[in-house]
Amino acid sequence: MALADTFKALSDAQRRDILGMLRAGRMSAGEIAGKLEITPAALSYHLKLLKKADLIMEYKEKNFVFYEVNTSIFDEMIMWMKQFGGNDNET
Repeated sequence: MALADTFKALSDAQRRDILGMLRAGRMSAGEIAGKLEITPAALSYHLKLLKKADLIMEYKEKNFVFYEVNTSIFDEMIMWMKQFGGNDNET
């Protein structure tokens, strides 16, 4: 996991919005662009960064491309962050 790519992808509000939408299930690029009211070019840029960070997966069916959240990356991030958590026994 490239943490720098992951945190860069998560640093943008629109990319976080995309992840939030995809949490409910897979969507096509057209559906995502319509809900966000952004141009296809802008959406393509955001999707590229999310894919580079492995936060989303892409599936092709006939003439459509669908996207969904890659939950395994979030599991890895949680495990990585837990190492910095506080210890209840420390004072």
